[in-house]
Amino acid sequence: MGKPKIISLFTGAGGMDYGFEAAGFETVVALEFDHDCCDSLRTSRPHLSVMERSIFDVPTGELLETGGLRRGDEFVLMGGPPCQPFSKSSYWARGAARRLDDPRADTLSAYMRVVEEALPSVFVLENVTGLAFSGKDEGLRLLLDKVQRINAATRSHYKPCFQVLNAASYGVPQMRERFVLVASRDGAPFAFPAPTHAEGLDKPALLDVGLLPYRTAWDAIGDVNPDAEEDLAVKGKWAELLPSIPEGQNYLFHTDRGGGLPLFGWRRRFWTFLLKLAKNRPSWTIQAQPGPAVGPFHWENRRLSVRELARIQTFPDDVQFQGTRSSAQRQIGNAVPSLMAEVLGRSIRTQLLGRTPVRGPLKLLPPARGPVPAPEKPIPVPEDFRKLVGEHEAHPGTGKGYGAKSRLRSVA
Repeated sequence: MGKPKIISLFTGAGGMDYGFEAAGFETVVALEFDHDCCDSLRTSRPHLSVMERSIFDVPTGELLETGGLRRGDEFVLMGGPPCQPFSKSSYWARGAARRLDDPRADTLSAYMRVVEEALPSVFVLENVTGLAFSGKDEGLRLLLDKVQRINAATRSHYKPCFQVLNAASYGVPQMRERFVLVASRDGAPFAFPAPTHAEGLDKPALLDVGLLPYRTAWDAIGDVNPDAEEDLAVKGKWAELLPSIPEGQNYLFHTDRGGGLPLFGWRRRFWTFLLKLAKNRPSWTIQAQPGPAVGPFHWENRRLSVRELARIQTFPDDVQFQGTRSSAQRQIGNAVPSLMAEVLGRSIRTQLLGRTPVRGPLKLLPPARGPVPAPEKPIPVPEDFRKLVGEHEAHPGTGKGYGAKSRLRSVA
C-alpha cells in the first residue's frame, strides 16, 4: 500500500514534514517561497520535490501532478500559512493587529483554495494561538466558513477539529503553543493525542495518570559542543548584564520584585528580554528574529548554536540548515517542533487513514539525560549598570505602556 503521501504547503525548513516522516508518511511535494528554506530542504532530503514558488503562483493541478496525485486521492495536505497578523508579538509591537486586513492573511484563503481544488483525505493547518483568541477569532471563523462552503460545493464532509497544543506536553523540550486544525474529508472526528508529559511530577495525582516529566533543556542540548567558528557572543548594550541573571530568569530579576538590583520597572520589557535557559526546565519558545537582547540565551551566557536551536525544536540531527546564522535561526524559529508533528502524524494515520500504527518509541523524543548539573552562579552587576539603580514605575496595564502612549500622541 505504501506510505501515506503528503502535499506540504508553506513548508519552511520542514519541521512538520520531518515529524510526519518519522510517523511513516512521505512528503511528495513541498511548496516554499523562501530560498534558504528550499536549500535546507534540498540539502537534507535530496529526493524531495521542492517547488520554490509562491502559493499564489502555483495552480493546484500542478501541485497534484508533481506529487503524482489526482484530486480526491488518499493523501494529507498540511501547512502553516504565515502567521504574523495573528501573533502575540504583533500585539506587543503595534497594539491591536490588523489581522484580516493585513495582506499576509490572504495566505489562509490560498491554503483553503488548495483544499477545495485538491480534496485531500485529510488536511492539517497549524498556526499561532492568536488565530483563535477569544474576541479576535476572525481568522478561525474565516476558516470554518470556508470549510462549510467547500463541503456544500464538493459534497465533502470535512469536519474541522481544532485545539491549542503545548509542545512540551508531548516531550518537546520547549514551552511552545500552537493552534492545530485537523479535518477528514469523510467527516470522521479526530481526537487529539492526550498529553504524555507534565510539570510538577512530585504531585501524586500526576504520577497516578502515568505522565512523564517534561523533557528539559539539558535533555535536549546537554551533549552539544558548538563549533568554535560559530560566533555565539551576545551583542549590544545589555550583553554584559546577562551574566548577572540566574538560570531560568530574565530582566525581572533586576526589578524591585526580583532578587537582584532595581534596574528596571516591573514588566516594562517584553518577557524574552535577557531571558536565560534553566537546565532543569524546558526551553521557552525559540524566537525566529530575535533582537540582540532577546532570549532564550544559553546558561553559559551566550547565544544558542544552530544545532542547539534545532535540538530544542526536535529537528532530526541530519537536517542541515543553509544560509546565514540569522537565516538559520529564522528557519528554525518559524518551524513546528518535529516531535509534536510526529505525535500528530501517528494519530492521524490510525484514526483518519486506517493505517497500521507505528510501533516502538517516538523517534524524535530526546533522551532523558539523568542528573542535571547545578545551576551556574550569576556574577555581580557590572559597575556600568549600577547607575540604573533606583525607583522604576511598574507597567500600568494593557494599553497604557510607553508604546501605547506614543501611538496616542502620533494620532492626536
